[in-house]
Amino acid sequence: PLFLDKLNIVSYFALWYALNVFYNIVNKNVLNVLPSPITVGGIQLGVGAVFVTLQWTVGFRKAPNLTLKGKWSVRKIGSFHAIGQLMTVYSLGAGTVSFTHIIKATEPFFSAVMSALFLGKWMKLQVYATLVPVVGGVGYACLNDGSFSWLALLTALGSNVSFAMRAVSSKLAMNDKIGDNISPGNLFGIVTVEAFFLSIPMMLFGEGLSFPELWSKAVGEKTDLTSFQLGRNIVVSGLLHYLNNEVMFLTLSKVHPVTLAVGNTMKRVFILVASVIFFHDPITLHTGVGSFVGLVGVLLYSLAREYYEKA
Repeated sequence: PLFLDKLNIVSYFALWYALNVFYNIVNKNVLNVLPSPITVGGIQLGVGAVFVTLQWTVGFRKAPNLTLKGKWSVRKIGSFHAIGQLMTVYSLGAGTVSFTHIIKATEPFFSAVMSALFLGKWMKLQVYATLVPVVGGVGYACLNDGSFSWLALLTALGSNVSFAMRAVSSKLAMNDKIGDNISPGNLFGIVTVEAFFLSIPMMLFGEGLSFPELWSKAVGEKTDLTSFQLGRNIVVSGLLHYLNNEVMFLTLSKVHPVTLAVGNTMKRVFILVASVIFFHDPITLHTGVGSFVGLVGVLLYSLAREYYEKA
């Protein structure tokens, strides 16, 4: 039934939002004491890889079996996932949670371009026009944000491109025969394992020499944090990252990639509120106005897409 399908999609979005808010809180707390974003991001991928591999090993879920074509598809998606994850964590480490997610709210623009080019799914010009206030509002909020950081900006934009490519490539894989037992959850599981192995050389070359010293400072005598506590927090952040992304893949299996990206933008509102509450990130009037314009654009996109699809 159509009503149950829509209720199912809404529940996926709600669970995805909740898990992502918790992930951002735990992740930022880790980065505040351990400024090693590439390694932290890579370890989080590793936690997810171990988590899903254990489920396949004990038979909690059927293990996937990829074709040769499927292996190449997963390798491609895994590379986009690894780069997007590491860039996101790097951006969160370089700036505030609120600033990073204001930039990442422009994802619908990148997703619309990639979907049109690679999926061949063009929408009405009026629907694309609604993305203008999304990008413009976010740009205005960013331009006047007191916590502006070029590094946070560029890495957040880079993650948008990478995640847009991940969504499009994943949608293509879901619609193709790439193996057996390839559910949306299993697809993300294989992608996570692939992304973890791809992230290992990035961790070693990026922060391999500095990580031990940064860890020692984080758990030194001048801090109240033990190695066990820090390790536990990283593992928890890794589990939250994996679960929130698996739910995102379940959502993607039900909706268009651009719809997912617009939902991703709405998710930023909850993260912005959480960042103000937990980290006291400043939200200026300009930032508030720009964010509001962007969210109005998200609403217009949803209404326009529904109207022109029915027409």
